[in-house]
Parts: sequence; C-alpha cells; structure tokens
Amino acid sequence: MSGKIRAAVVGYGNIGKYVVEALEVAPDFEVAGIVRRDASRMSAELQPYRVVTDITQLEKVDVALLCTPTRRVEEYAKSCLEKGINTVDSFDIHSRIVQLRSSLDQTARQYRAVSVIAAGWDPGSDSVVRTLLEALAPKGITYTNFGPGMSMGHTVAVKAIEGVKAALSMTIPTGTGVHRRMVYVELLDGYDYKSVAEAIKKDDYFAHDETHVFQVEDVEALKDMGHGVLMERKGVSGKTQNQLFRFDMRINNPALTAQVLVAVARASMRQLPGAYTMVEIPVLDLLPGDKEEWIRKLV
Repeated sequence: MSGKIRAAVVGYGNIGKYVVEALEVAPDFEVAGIVRRDASRMSAELQPYRVVTDITQLEKVDVALLCTPTRRVEEYAKSCLEKGINTVDSFDIHSRIVQLRSSLDQTARQYRAVSVIAAGWDPGSDSVVRTLLEALAPKGITYTNFGPGMSMGHTVAVKAIEGVKAALSMTIPTGTGVHRRMVYVELLDGYDYKSVAEAIKKDDYFAHDETHVFQVEDVEALKDMGHGVLMERKGVSGKTQNQLFRFDMRINNPALTAQVLVAVARASMRQLPGAYTMVEIPVLDLLPGDKEEWIRKLV
C-alpha cells in the first residue's frame, strides 16, 4: 500500500479530540476531515481540517474512526461500510459485541470493506491481554478490575437519560471483578431526582452493578479523565498449579481509547473484507512500517 492512510474522524467529543491528536503524530496517516453534527463549530485546533456534516463531503476516505455514542455505532458503521469505507469503533457493551460483529460482517463483506469493532482499551486492548493470559494458563480464573476512574461509556449513557443536564459516572473496583458505579448528575429544571435515579439504575449499563446516584450542582468540578485496570489470572500451566499473572495500568481514558482506535485503523487496511474484534487481528498489524523490522526488534 503506497501513500498515507486517509482517516475521517466521525464525532468530535472527548475521544474525537484525542483521535485527531494521535493521527497528527502517526507517520502513516493524514486527516481527511472531521464529521460532526454542527460543522460551523470551528475551534482553533480544527482550523487546518475540513469539517463537514456528512462523510460523503470528504475526498477519498480510507477509514472512518467512529467516535460516537456506543448505541449509534452500528448505524454509523453501516453507513460508512456501504460506501466502501473501513470503520473502527470503541463499542463497549460487552454482551452485544458478538451480535454487532455478525451484523457488520455481512455489510462489510458485501461492500468489500473492513470493520473492527470494540477497539478501545476494554473491550479492546485488554481483551488481547486476557486472551494471552488464557493461553498461558488454560485452567484458571481471570479477574478484571476497572478504576477507580471515569467511565466514558457509562457517562454518555447517563447523559441520554431524560432530565439529565450533565453527568459523570465513576467506576470503583471492589475486587474480584466486581464494581460499584458512582453516578453524579445535574438535572434540568422540572425533573424529579428520584425518578431520574431510578431510570439510570434500570439502564443496561447499570442494571447489573451496585449503583449510587447523587445530585450535584456542578459536574465539571468533579471530572477527572484518569482511569485504570488491574487484571489478575491465577491458574494452571500444563499440570503446574499456582501460576499468577498481573497486568496493571493507569491511564488517561480518552487518550488511550484514541490511540487504540488509530492503531486498529491501520490494522484494518491489512485485513480481508469482514468484521473483526481486536483478538482476531495480528498484533504486528497495529504497528506502522515494515513487519520484518518489527520482528527483528520485538522477537
């Protein structure tokens, strides 16, 4: 493949801003443009780029990085795939990933394009680590403990609840893969706190976890983009017991999500048509440049 990969950024919220930054320093990408609902909103960092309301208004797009709410990923992905444009996204509803992959696989194959789904850090890069740990200790248990930190997917879900003006959802690990959700909301005038809190707790994002909802005056005063994960697997290698593995990281949430999306966008250009998750993609395909050079360096 000659020339740089032309990438469109669809959505310009928390993740979209960091995706543009990651693309700017990637040696093999150029920004084809930004797609957002209001193309007239031109902040200083967007001045060098074309900002449009529809991806068809951009010239020669190889891949679309979907920085949209999870629940709209399928809609945006199909629209791009039908135009022969590869897509990557950070869809984060674990229980619906297989269903989404099946749906987008049909569209991607039909239009000779590639879609890589659930390509954030969890699901995404953490999924790759979990896969490796399973191979290292085939028998055992893996615990994934998130946080403490802001969950972007959960926060977006709260903002979609009727009556919510602003929101922050914090994930607090309680151990052995169990989490507590601490949700802070500003309400629109005329809405009842108890009714809004009940609606939040019934949402699929929160229904399976211990969730506490608090009404506050200023959500912005509480926000911190820091997050993290601690994965632990204790198991058996062959017939040898007591193998213990730990993977620990502390991160800026949207910045890491954006970096994963850019790496996976690169990998999408190296796959056959269809839909994939990150565990199905060779890890070397995430890196720029010559594969043989990476093998010499890393193996």
